[in-house]
Amino acid sequence: MNVFRLSGDLSHLFAIIILLAKIWTSKSCAGLSGRSQALFLVTYLSRYLDLLSNFVSIYNTTMKIFFIVASAATVYLIFVKFKSTYDRNHDSLRVELLLLPAAALALIINHELTVMEVCWTFSIYLEAVAILPQLFMISKTGEAETITSHYLFALGAYRGLYILNWIYRYYYENFSDPIAIVAGVVQTVLYADFLYLYVTKVLRGKRLVMPV
Repeated sequence: MNVFRLSGDLSHLFAIIILLAKIWTSKSCAGLSGRSQALFLVTYLSRYLDLLSNFVSIYNTTMKIFFIVASAATVYLIFVKFKSTYDRNHDSLRVELLLLPAAALALIINHELTVMEVCWTFSIYLEAVAILPQLFMISKTGEAETITSHYLFALGAYRGLYILNWIYRYYYENFSDPIAIVAGVVQTVLYADFLYLYVTKVLRGKRLVMPV
């Protein structure tokens, strides 16, 4: 494992910890998209179907379990424990418009037409667009809480670091995965506008406001 992948994994881990801490300490999920979190849960469940059948390392298994459990916990907090604080009216992007194209594309473009490979590929495509309900929600409300901005920045950093990981692996390990690379680039582009506003606003102590 190279430093870029490790840094990306830690950034991803940090993002989820920020999110859970935000919900638990404030006893509220205001400003958070439950639809995005549900899509992330579907992503991890689809990607890690091999959890019990394919052991790579303790690190790998631990991260798989963490992402599944943490995502399930987030969904529970939003839709069950603190559901009275969930803003359903603004969290309105239709997830079927993301799920169905991702599933269809996974059936058409994959490494191998098997259940495990199609599910893994589906998770890659879905993760690329899973953040859209959250970004759509922010665009509707016009602003994001600072802690939510930190969470989104950490997620964006995770994707950016993974691009560097792929570049490193291409040059030093002669390895490349076009499916993961293209989906990752698409996902990073989706974060681009937010990341710009984060650097120019939030890091300067200003509230992040997005065009409505």
